[in-house]
Amino acid sequence: MPELAVAGGTPVRSTPWPRWPQPAPGALAVLDEVLNSGRWAISGPYNGQQSRERRFAAEFAAYHGVRHCVPTANGSSALTTTLEACGVGAGDQVVIPGITWVANASTVIGVNAVPVFVDVDPDTLCLDPAAVAAALTPATKAIVVVHLYSAVADLTALQRIADRHGIPLIEDCAQAHGARFLGRKVGTFGRAGTFSMQQSKVLTSGEGGAVITDDDALARRIEHLRADGRSYGSTPPATGAMELLETAELMGNNRCLSEFQAALLIGQLGLLDEENARRARNAADLDARLAELGFRPQRTTEGTTERTYYNYAVAAVQEELADIGAERLSAALSAELGLPVTPVYTPLYRSRLYRPHTRSRYALDAEHQRRIHPQGLSLPTCERAAKTFLTFHHAPLLGDKAEVDDIAAAFEKLVTHRQELAA
Repeated sequence: MPELAVAGGTPVRSTPWPRWPQPAPGALAVLDEVLNSGRWAISGPYNGQQSRERRFAAEFAAYHGVRHCVPTANGSSALTTTLEACGVGAGDQVVIPGITWVANASTVIGVNAVPVFVDVDPDTLCLDPAAVAAALTPATKAIVVVHLYSAVADLTALQRIADRHGIPLIEDCAQAHGARFLGRKVGTFGRAGTFSMQQSKVLTSGEGGAVITDDDALARRIEHLRADGRSYGSTPPATGAMELLETAELMGNNRCLSEFQAALLIGQLGLLDEENARRARNAADLDARLAELGFRPQRTTEGTTERTYYNYAVAAVQEELADIGAERLSAALSAELGLPVTPVYTPLYRSRLYRPHTRSRYALDAEHQRRIHPQGLSLPTCERAAKTFLTFHHAPLLGDKAEVDDIAAAFEKLVTHRQELAA
């Protein structure tokens, strides 16, 4: 076996990977239409045509089989407005997973609430229902479940817990566009489902977000919260007039999606299912190849009927490899593949990005500061996952057998040279 690339050997791959994002056919034409339409935002004057934002909202709601979709500027805006619309506020507790992107914590403290970090399932890396049940207190006002990387969380158990305690379950589907559980798309089980359309996501417009729900009142509150307290009227206005009405129902902020982003998303949504299917086929092939080498691909909850891949995640479970650690294994794989391979997210309670003490707006009092950044917390499954799991972006899974072969070859090279890596 050739020498490791990190030790000066020849890497497994030197050719480019499939590019991401990949624009839908006709993307330039629709952007040009918006450019010359006289309306670049829903806060712009009505031009006699339904806004792209409303068109995308209707298509995304239909895709999920729900009544409402409210587009937002990004995934963080979707989470923030949903938390507020669900009544979460100052001093309330929100249960979130210990491993996820920092926005799941920063949005909670952004509404002056307190994130409660709980441990995850060792196979799926999603919220552990038993840990959630143990963490609930009278101050708990919401549970945010994240479908992480390529796994769907145990929605049956989590919904049962939320219903038993009368608190909303919010699904963060930023990494799971199109995934299904028990035949239904994720995002439709909780009180609301939130999405991110940031550049790396499987449905993207560079930045963007959305909330879906069947709750009429919740959707109306979210609509107000994302548009400075304004909402659409029941009938179109006169051409040149403003379409958003100042209802005085609820004060909000400007967290709206632009017409350019909405126009892109309409086209990208048409590609989503085929791209998801291609990733899933390649991931299943890679799962089998890596399992033969002694790795354990991330699993999903039993009952998942359609799996999607934002990141591919796999654990080094053989003792010799696990002891090397995810940092060194990731660096070696990155060198072999010319592709960023990284450990899973750092557990949130010690993440470099979760630093509320650097923002004076969160310094409500000493007790609140203590609650939002507990010292000495360590969740064992989160810590173990951070040391053993390796992840990479979904773009390589849009390739074919050659891409899968190269990834498997790089992992095989690590196994062969594990003693050198350990040294």
